[in-house]
Amino acid sequence: MKNLVYIPLVLVLTAAACDDKEEVQHSAPVLVSTLPSDGAEGVASNQVVQLRFDEVVTPAIAHGVSVNGEAVEIKVSTLSLTTLELEVALESAKTYKVKVPAGAVINTFGVALEGSYSFSFSTKEDIVIIPDEHPVVANPSPEVVKVYNYLKEQYGKKSLSGTMSNVSWNINEAEWVHLHTGKWPAMTTVDYGHLNHSPANWIDYNHTQLLEDWWLANGLVGAGWHWVVPKTESVVSDPFAYTYKTEETVFRPGNALTEGSWEHEVLQADLAEMADYLLLLKEKNIPVLWRPLHEAAGNIYEYNNGTAWFWWGAGGADNYKALWIHMFEYFESRGLNNLLWVWTTQTKDAAFYPGDAYVDIVGRDIYNNGSGSDIAAQFASIQAKYPNKMVTLSEFGSSASFSKQWEAGASWSYFMPWYDYDRTLNPGSEAFSGSSHEHADAAWWQDAATHSDVLWRKDMPNWKD
Repeated sequence: MKNLVYIPLVLVLTAAACDDKEEVQHSAPVLVSTLPSDGAEGVASNQVVQLRFDEVVTPAIAHGVSVNGEAVEIKVSTLSLTTLELEVALESAKTYKVKVPAGAVINTFGVALEGSYSFSFSTKEDIVIIPDEHPVVANPSPEVVKVYNYLKEQYGKKSLSGTMSNVSWNINEAEWVHLHTGKWPAMTTVDYGHLNHSPANWIDYNHTQLLEDWWLANGLVGAGWHWVVPKTESVVSDPFAYTYKTEETVFRPGNALTEGSWEHEVLQADLAEMADYLLLLKEKNIPVLWRPLHEAAGNIYEYNNGTAWFWWGAGGADNYKALWIHMFEYFESRGLNNLLWVWTTQTKDAAFYPGDAYVDIVGRDIYNNGSGSDIAAQFASIQAKYPNKMVTLSEFGSSASFSKQWEAGASWSYFMPWYDYDRTLNPGSEAFSGSSHEHADAAWWQDAATHSDVLWRKDMPNWKD
């Protein structure tokens, strides 16, 4: 009896399963999004046009997909089987309309797309990047010409690595990077911010051997100047009675450019002393990527009641430009033809730009930004404003990895994080061996060290040939 009951039950279950299988029907694929999206503007001309579905699809043999009325080829993306890519070469400053007819794609069950779709977008006008042919200084030194031409040759293809000195006259940060990557940065940068202290037993800008050695090893030299001025009209010998902060001094660039004022006397004395130090490097045939008067606009244009962080921007754009040009012309009169002039933008401060005749490279300082795409967007915005200038990441800290920035389109000429005072103050200390860093830790540098588009000191040509 058990066998007689069991056999019919199996037959019933099998029959039911067959009936269920026959009743299964598969839905048509759904177009869930497009790239670019419908109505998008300012699309890059290198953008790949994509159709993204909710399941794996293939194009029908006669798919009929068209762009601006012309039939195009489509293929399955190598990154996602649910994405189809249109083989169309976009042009700048043009509007496109894509039509996807019903039946254009088929899913793995043979079910075709239901209904037709269309979307439109427009591309932005491509910016033609042509850096100026020559450096802006009159009769540039042969070394400056070599460096400038090399930077132009690499621009958009490779990015040079750079580090900042730790406060005083040293290459501590470069040594720290070398410790964690086995590589020396292509450029080391110093700051003449202690002009009022030098010469002293702890800082003496007359001692240029440090930079001479770096240059002899084919490394590039950069220099900035946190220019400090007296806090009050009473000029005193105490170097700690000076500041670069707007809110701590009555010193203003407008007055400083007026002959007969006490500010003008301070200005001229400082420029003379600074020129003397830079001439020491000229005598050694060392070119300098010179970045003075940086971040002049502060946050003036960021929000209401924004202010300039440094005194050189506190007098407004016109006074700032006059100050920059005054320095440029004075240094020219002193024969300083070994400088490449780097101006730092805040991205919204075109009014502060000194002019093409006084700037070789435009820099941008970026902090606390982990988005590679946002950083790349800043790069693109700056490059669009200054298409005849190379653009560099002149300072940064706590920002996206080099790989993320570069691959998103931030083609910096070179990059340089700020120093970590506690980490690299003493190369012989236990702290120095640590891998953390206030602005760019060992992991950040190791990412850069493995990237094929980053240049190091060993990659530099022999500038002396």
